[in-house]
Amino acid sequence: MKILLIRKKRLKNFNKDKLKEECGIFGISSHTDASAMVALGLHALQHRGQEGCGIVSFDGKNYHSEKRQGLVGDHFTNPEILKKLPGFSAIGHNRYSTTGETSLRNIQPFFADLHTGGLSIAHNGNLTNALLLRESLVKEGAIFRTTSDTETIVQLIAKSKREKILDKLIDALFQIQGGYSLILMTNKKLVGVRDPYGIRPLVIGKLKNSYIFASETCALDIVGANFIREVENGEIVIIEGNQISCIKPFPKLKSRPCVFEYIYFARPDSLINGKCAYEYRKNLGFELAKETNLKADLVVPVPDSGVPAALGFAEQSKKKFELGLIRNHYVGRTFIEPTQNIRSLGVKLKLNSTKSLVENKSIILIDDSLVRGTTCHKIVTMLYENGAKEVHVRIACPEIKYPDFYGVDMPTKEELLAYKKNNDEMCKYINAKSLKFLSLEGLYRALTGQKRNNIYPQFSDHYFTGDYPIKPSDNLHGLKIKQLSLLSGKSNN
Repeated sequence: MKILLIRKKRLKNFNKDKLKEECGIFGISSHTDASAMVALGLHALQHRGQEGCGIVSFDGKNYHSEKRQGLVGDHFTNPEILKKLPGFSAIGHNRYSTTGETSLRNIQPFFADLHTGGLSIAHNGNLTNALLLRESLVKEGAIFRTTSDTETIVQLIAKSKREKILDKLIDALFQIQGGYSLILMTNKKLVGVRDPYGIRPLVIGKLKNSYIFASETCALDIVGANFIREVENGEIVIIEGNQISCIKPFPKLKSRPCVFEYIYFARPDSLINGKCAYEYRKNLGFELAKETNLKADLVVPVPDSGVPAALGFAEQSKKKFELGLIRNHYVGRTFIEPTQNIRSLGVKLKLNSTKSLVENKSIILIDDSLVRGTTCHKIVTMLYENGAKEVHVRIACPEIKYPDFYGVDMPTKEELLAYKKNNDEMCKYINAKSLKFLSLEGLYRALTGQKRNNIYPQFSDHYFTGDYPIKPSDNLHGLKIKQLSLLSGKSNN
């Protein structure tokens, strides 16, 4: 067990050079195999969270809950587990922790037995005022069982003096801040909610007489459901029986979805605003090539996330595309690192270079983002060790200089490579011949066909600009420190 924990910690530290979404959520109403449908939906959303998964079902009388650490396929493909989840409505959750420790008690969906009846909730995102609300609730006598900010929402709903559950929910929503999408299940309703800016995603689907909420459309595809539309920013959608209705209680704001859903988080086959994420990512490569004037032999992607942008780059620049790096898809789950010698292999545990292709070649290496730069340095070094003549790095998004507080697990500002180093210093750090990022203007051209300066910012692009749509209640740095302290079980008091 100790070795497995060390392995998990090592791999998690290694993976910190990529941004991680917090979770994926899925809910279905009026279906005889509701829990099985949720299990399939969560399987399609596995990329959004791999630390834990859970399903809560309702059979008309009782709620049933099963939660597990690890992957959906390791647990909810077991018929014996699904038998424990009877009912015609169910919601589910894949977890990647950003606030709260990794433990079974923090795995969602959460369930609460209110005086109005049972309530289960699944949450994607992060609340920027959760700690202040938590402190206030504790002073008033609330008892928290988890370290997740989702429980703050449950406590606010339970504490509300309103009579109807929807009014209690609205009461709670007006007190929370941040980026979030929610699926709630009561004994009569399935409810989907998206934050006032639409930062975190949520879509609606339909399968015969059943309605579905999901983080992405790929989860609708796996169960054979039709995509209806995205939940709008600031919208509450209510499913009761075979009827669907919606309310918009918030003051109207312009939508600003997270730009990294387009760049990295969403599965390539998921639809966002009418297009597959793959198409947007290929467009990023097109624009990056337009901003690059460079002679080279090969365009090589960092798999898997850099492939669409590299294809777009190669097509626009009319350069040869090759898979100069091959990814081992199984190392994260099967490899135990017993010695320092094995651990020192680093990036080779996940990637290997196709030596005969890269030898004596000048290479343009394409990736979707550059966070800390540690993995990029190892990849560039490996290409040189395998005989590459030159390695030029091109990144299909602007420099990431600012942290996120809306549900993305990422380093503090001081740990971000682009915050503390200029372009020449970053290039030297990653050992590349040259380094260039896509401009902010190029990003907006790729995603909207327009310049950012000509339109109101259509995305939450604070990673690059520091333009946060919602300011945390604490100062940005202080909030991150508090979040990390809560996660480690320490107190700042």
